Amino acid sequence: MKQKKEFDFFDKPKNRKLLWILLYAVCGLLFIPDFFIHREAHFGIDGIWGFYPILGFVACTVLILFSKLVGMVLKVKENYYD
Repeated sequence: MKQKKEFDFFDKPKNRKLLWILLYAVCGLLFIPDFFIHREAHFGIDGIWGFYPILGFVACTVLILFSKLVGMVLKVKENYYD
């Protein structure tokens, strides 16, 4: 069995900071096209600037929170199968 290295790529603080900056940059770059793309609103609210990026963020956040809730509900005691 291969032993884990002392420091992995994600363990180094410099790399973590770089990945967070990269994440924010990509999110910002994906938000920019909303300035230039004209969308025809079908429901009124979807015509608001930034609606789809905000909807995606909210949907992802709700999905994560829901999965945490389901995890707490389905969790069994540590010695349940003993």
